[in-house]
Amino acid sequence: MAFRLFRRVTAALPGGKIDAFGTDASRIGAILIINLDRQPHRMTRTLRELARFRDHTGRRLTSLVKRLPAVDARDGRAVAATADVDPLYALDDQLYVQPDARLEACFERNEAVTMTRQEIAVARSHIEAWKVVATGTEEHVLILEDDVWFRRGAAASIESAWCEASTRGNGEGLTMVYLSYEDAGGTCERADVGGTLFRPVRGLWFLSGYVLSRSGAESLLRAMPVVGPVDMWINRQFYWLRPLAIITPAILQRLDAGSDNSYSVLPYLARAGIVDADCLASPTRSFGIRIVAWTGRGAYEPLAMALSMLGLRVLVFDATAPGVAEAEVATLFSTFDVLVDPPFPPHALPDEIAGLVTGLVLEPTQAHRIDASDRLKQLWSILPGDGPSDDWWAPLCLLAGMNAPAQEFPSGAPTNWRLFRDGRRDCRPCAEAAWIARPMAMDDTPWAVGTVDGWAPPICDPVSQEEDGVAEMRCPLTEPSTEMPAMRGTFPGNLANFAPDAINHGRNGATITLSALGMGDRPFRSGALSSVRRFLHGRFEIEMRAAQGEGLVTGFFLHRSAPRQEIDIEIIGNDPCKMLLNVYFNPGNEGTELDYGYRGSPCAIDLGFDASLGFHRYAIEWFPDRIRWFVDDILVHERGSWDPTPIPHLPMTIHANLWSPRSVELAGAASTQLPLTTASFRNLKVDAMTRASEFGRSVETLAERTFASVRR
Repeated sequence: MAFRLFRRVTAALPGGKIDAFGTDASRIGAILIINLDRQPHRMTRTLRELARFRDHTGRRLTSLVKRLPAVDARDGRAVAATADVDPLYALDDQLYVQPDARLEACFERNEAVTMTRQEIAVARSHIEAWKVVATGTEEHVLILEDDVWFRRGAAASIESAWCEASTRGNGEGLTMVYLSYEDAGGTCERADVGGTLFRPVRGLWFLSGYVLSRSGAESLLRAMPVVGPVDMWINRQFYWLRPLAIITPAILQRLDAGSDNSYSVLPYLARAGIVDADCLASPTRSFGIRIVAWTGRGAYEPLAMALSMLGLRVLVFDATAPGVAEAEVATLFSTFDVLVDPPFPPHALPDEIAGLVTGLVLEPTQAHRIDASDRLKQLWSILPGDGPSDDWWAPLCLLAGMNAPAQEFPSGAPTNWRLFRDGRRDCRPCAEAAWIARPMAMDDTPWAVGTVDGWAPPICDPVSQEEDGVAEMRCPLTEPSTEMPAMRGTFPGNLANFAPDAINHGRNGATITLSALGMGDRPFRSGALSSVRRFLHGRFEIEMRAAQGEGLVTGFFLHRSAPRQEIDIEIIGNDPCKMLLNVYFNPGNEGTELDYGYRGSPCAIDLGFDASLGFHRYAIEWFPDRIRWFVDDILVHERGSWDPTPIPHLPMTIHANLWSPRSVELAGAASTQLPLTTASFRNLKVDAMTRASEFGRSVETLAERTFASVRR
């Protein structure tokens, strides 16, 4: 708010005359603003900023402006693979721009990273700008992104920089001048430092404002493809491009512009402990939305997944679902925002229900189910084309009253996994039940339904039938394992850095020691094991002896990011007679950047013993439509879909660790004076029911086998 007020005041003040701008060949002859079609207000704001300044003839700089439509990450066709951009780059490229020993210690330099759709869109937008400059008539062009402002004194600074740039010569002509950038963590290498300019060797982030010559644009186009984020890639070109940069940036990025950019390197920086931002705030639910949709009931459920990605609570009905009374529909809409394939046809929509809903959706294969008179009576949205595509986002987002996401339209989970069905059981609290799950504070997200009274006790306590699965992994952990190696790094919210030398293997398996030998804002050192492979559905079992002490958590869990999903077993060190069970769910395809979640949906189970005094067997059974937790082969907790979250549906890796949370709410506060504390893990077993490597191909047959075991 303070920044916005500051800009409103300064926007009314003249910025001054900049002789560097003008129409002759020695000056900056044009200003090219990269702007999304859906964000005209940002273009207006940038023009207002430029109108404060005048060129050498006294004309406003807006007279030199040309608008370049930005490539939109929300348009899947626009960010599809092209010869201009190679989306796969190595972590070495990040380290080249901004060296960091912590990142290099956690990953190999050749670690492959894939650009996000937003990064691809930004790269292609700048490439289009280079094409305009290369084919234009102006010798020098200022390229601006539409989220910038000119700092105080910018006119004099730009004028001085341009005069110095013009006299530098170098015998090769002027190619590029950075007027805006961010020094890469203070590591930028500077050469030929003059009065107002220097020549960067490496270490500049962002391309918010730079002057590019026609010859410079031609050279960049010849150097393509752009490999990785464009501001990263261009650092690799500095040795031949020989750009100049203003010592103090004259053009800055606005603090109030907002951005939906997503950075592919961020998960690596988080794991290395370089960034430790709080988890993303959960998206705000849009109350009052009541949508009913009918699909073709294919092998996958893309529409349900897409509506969930928009932050809506989606309930899907099976073809054999019993009828729903009109009064029940109103009750369902008190919990859910969308009903998909309800047990009444679109052409026989009851008047009471028609008056209740805010949107009616038909997949294109179902359009024949309503006639012209029905379409006149109700506002129907018939999705375009022959099948799911990014073109479906627009009508769905219109109904939901929100912007289209940058992610591609999802393929959805297999229908027979019953992902968004209502798998909740009636909760009948029983004081005599041996295993009662007590709810804890949970995230308020669109993908979690609050549990007021907790969970019903498990119906039965079967021992897992291992013959139903495929033996995927057996790790006694008595010696280092290539399948379950030690990991380096950390994660947001963890006060410990993980290091392989904190793990000792021996007769009792892998023993992890947490000690006060950390550094910086992570005062502890500990260890973590993580599987190389990912798994999808099955039984995951380990023998574990938990650590005891304030501020300590011993964990055995499945985890993934993009989107974040997780199934947890955790023993809290300040109360090792209890076990915390948790599930995190975010919707989407593989790579969907939805990673919301802080608390998840945890509950506490009284174990009846102290988990720090000896080994016990803990297991997670993960089915497509439910999750079961076992202790010493006894079923202690079970959840179905929407109980309170949908069931994670994408491959995950297995983890075992000992860590110290920043949140004292979870486990208390660990003291840096604590003695050496240990947790031990042994006899890890994985019996997969659906192979992650087969996900998307023969998954239906494997899932059917899984359901057979669930229903026995």
